[in-house]
Amino acid sequence: MGVAMITGLSHVSLAVPNLEAAAKRLKEVYGLHIGAVMVNEEQGVRMAYVELANARIELMEPSRPGSPVAKFLERNPGGGIHHFCLGVDDMAASAAGIAAKGARVLGDGKQINVHGERIAFVHPKDFLGALVELEEKAEGGKRKAKRKS
Repeated sequence: MGVAMITGLSHVSLAVPNLEAAAKRLKEVYGLHIGAVMVNEEQGVRMAYVELANARIELMEPSRPGSPVAKFLERNPGGGIHHFCLGVDDMAASAAGIAAKGARVLGDGKQINVHGERIAFVHPKDFLGALVELEEKAEGGKRKAKRKS
């Protein structure tokens, strides 16, 4: 049976109605700068990150109607925290270990994010009301961003 080995906080993800407006606000008020805008076609989002010393802030804007982020924004038009992401050392073992303890793991752990890392999600009802993304670093721990705008 797999055992979840959580390695740390990767990022906090904010759903925003307008990526450029959110980036402008973060820069003007907090002095934060976003990186390159990327597109995750599978999840239907345009996204960018603010790199911090110990984690990242992920900004997500829907790139198509009906995407999970578009549905979130229908319920929360001003945006808000969508999920937070925990790093794991082994996606298969972590997902199996968590599921064996009764938590619902959403996805098969084979889904790939914009950095080429394997991801899955834990249902909010199984993590104190919060949607949690699990992320296994790509081989060698190096991020390989797929940039698009």
